Amino acid sequence: MARALVIGGTMFIGRALVDQLLARGDAVTIMHRGSGTPWGTRVGEIACDRNDIAGVRSALDGKQFDVVYDNVFDWTRGTSAAQVVAAATAVKGLRRYVFTSSVAAYPSGGPYSEDAPLVPSDYPNSYGAQKADTERALFALGLPVSTVRPSFVYGDNNPFDRESFFWDRIVAGRPVIIPGDGLTTLQFVNAKDVARASILASETEIAAGHAYNLANYPAVTQTEFVRTLARAAGKDVDLVHVSRERIKELGGGVMTPPLYFGAYLDVPPITVRADRVRDELGLDLTPLEDGFRETFEWYRKQQRPNVDYSFDDKLLGRKIA
Repeated sequence: MARALVIGGTMFIGRALVDQLLARGDAVTIMHRGSGTPWGTRVGEIACDRNDIAGVRSALDGKQFDVVYDNVFDWTRGTSAAQVVAAATAVKGLRRYVFTSSVAAYPSGGPYSEDAPLVPSDYPNSYGAQKADTERALFALGLPVSTVRPSFVYGDNNPFDRESFFWDRIVAGRPVIIPGDGLTTLQFVNAKDVARASILASETEIAAGHAYNLANYPAVTQTEFVRTLARAAGKDVDLVHVSRERIKELGGGVMTPPLYFGAYLDVPPITVRADRVRDELGLDLTPLEDGFRETFEWYRKQQRPNVDYSFDDKLLGRKIA
């Protein structure tokens, strides 16, 4: 039984991770800003804002954990390398520090293996730059660190409007907007696989000092992605291509409403290979359609908010292929 600290454990990847840690009998403590967890007294809690360096050091002073799983990022303020290093250096008795990075630590292009150079500190995408800076800082500490680099993560409890964005439209029998020719590529990984990879990295000797890409390969096009979601739901789907110029002209958003292709799913592709996680950790990632089918069962049980389709209708009424 390992003593595990999970930094950020009540939402998406962290929730899948805690479920798996408890199932294998680990003693789990969560460090987060809130209070209360989905697991009640089965987990311990440390109340702390992980971006508060002094607060983190104080909260972890004298605490001993075998493994730390660091998988939270502050989307409002960012999370710097110094803030992550504060946690990594405060814990005593550490066997492994597993940090959730991202394929955004690579520049656009690929396919990249884990040994490819990461983006510089001044890279325009601050999220990718902070993930890359944090990896460099952690590996320089001389501690037993492993990192995982997931692509777009899907699965139960996804807080981003991604797969649910499309299922709302598919289930309602509405058309789905495809930007441009629909050939921009995407890669995905199930949140449960991110959790599995993190746990395997925590207990496999060779994983110390290594990073692991987590993504389906080969990548799928935007069109293939939507058709796969439709098959997982057992539905047909009508795809309508609209030029990006028209979408931009009418105000469509990549990350903020009005969304036209889910949250952040129409960006220059970053393609990675994920051979290392299979070869070193023995993990075969969930096939995309299988994972989507399982996630659709979760989606069906949710009380979805009323969806505003007015921007879709605006695009459909003025579409230019």
